[in-house]
Amino acid sequence: MPIIGPGHDDPEYDNYDPAWETQDSPFRRWLFEKFTAAEFECEADAAGIYAPANRYNGLDDTQMGLIATLTGVSIDAVRAAHKADLADWGREQQLRDHPDLAVLDADLDRIGHRS
Repeated sequence: MPIIGPGHDDPEYDNYDPAWETQDSPFRRWLFEKFTAAEFECEADAAGIYAPANRYNGLDDTQMGLIATLTGVSIDAVRAAHKADLADWGREQQLRDHPDLAVLDADLDRIGHRS
């Protein structure tokens, strides 16, 4: 399938990561679950389209409305999953930028699991 628009190596795609096409993320899992529950035939493909778009370009109201219609959930539910994914991604980026925080994060997770 030909690429419509700029290719992945064009400056417009700065910070594009091809791994996003297969990367597991909270939004991808949420989408897959909702598309599966709605008996959408191509749930993995749909999740593979919208999950990277969510992180790279964000989702506009039209896209969120389409996801809500296809999955049978409210736009607010899509928006909440979208925001949760971006928060998770932000945390991931922070850990990548400051690897020393990974030790603190692991320790906090350990403390949290003890409670």
